[in-house]
Amino acid sequence: MAIGQNSDVTAEAAGVVVMDNSLKKVDEFMHISRRMRIIALQSAVGGMALSVIGMVFAATGHLTPVAGAISQEVIDVLAVLNALRAAFPPRIIHDL
Repeated sequence: MAIGQNSDVTAEAAGVVVMDNSLKKVDEFMHISRRMRIIALQSAVGGMALSVIGMVFAATGHLTPVAGAISQEVIDVLAVLNALRAAFPPRIIHDL
């Protein structure tokens, strides 16, 4: 992470360049990245868990193939909608 715009070499080598000379942005970036990671894990693990539950119901004969396909699409939509939470900023930024 490069802070400021003093060196072109540092800016080229860094993964992130903060144009402001303040360390407050680093803390904000850490909060954002932590929140993004949590939301991504919730979406992935939640979608997989719901899919496994659906597979168990299908394997035991409680779901027809058409109902299984529809429930899988609903699970996928729920995972995507959960991931879309990352697009909206939180009301407050706090340590988890």
